[in-house]
Amino acid sequence: MKKRLERRYGLGHLHFITFSCYRRLPLLGAERARDEFLRILNEIRDRYGFALLGYVVMPEHVHLLISEPSVGNPSVVMRLLKQRVSRALRGKRSKRVRATQLTFWDDPPENLPPRFWQRRFYDFNVWSFRKKNEKLNYMHFNPVKRGLVKHPKQWGWSSYRFYSMGEPGLCLPDMKWEPRIARPTERRKIVSRRTVKEETAHPSRQP
Repeated sequence: MKKRLERRYGLGHLHFITFSCYRRLPLLGAERARDEFLRILNEIRDRYGFALLGYVVMPEHVHLLISEPSVGNPSVVMRLLKQRVSRALRGKRSKRVRATQLTFWDDPPENLPPRFWQRRFYDFNVWSFRKKNEKLNYMHFNPVKRGLVKHPKQWGWSSYRFYSMGEPGLCLPDMKWEPRIARPTERRKIVSRRTVKEETAHPSRQP
């Protein structure tokens, strides 16, 4: 039986969030699909009032570095983000790509998978500038590690070019976040409660 995944909210930390497409399929493989994801992410950020410090959209998974929202919590944000993207790119219940959605697919499949996203998401509390920079570097170099590009500046669906070149890109990161630094005892408690190891991406009950 799967262990219950414990979320740590209300501590003033950032959240490094990872979530994957269903069975790690490259459902975000088309450039237009990744553009649409970032467009929806901007809308969700405006609606829920969270700071977005970094992101990378890969063909089959996504990394985000966000603050807690002014409305709801990161789980609420993730649920709506995944629903909106799924409906935009896949449709609500359709087994086939609709004509209006063909633009988001380079090679539309004969039949769509039963879901767009994995059901859960991975959430790591980030409580210091050192950890923040570590997670930013990790996500920015993800496309290089995967062999998609030779340098992170060549991948247009991440926040790297904003930090290195000052370019806003498709989704402008926020720079005003100040961390609430966790005390050593609090850090140990956070780490000790991380009892569930997930694959690189599983969102909480989404479509």
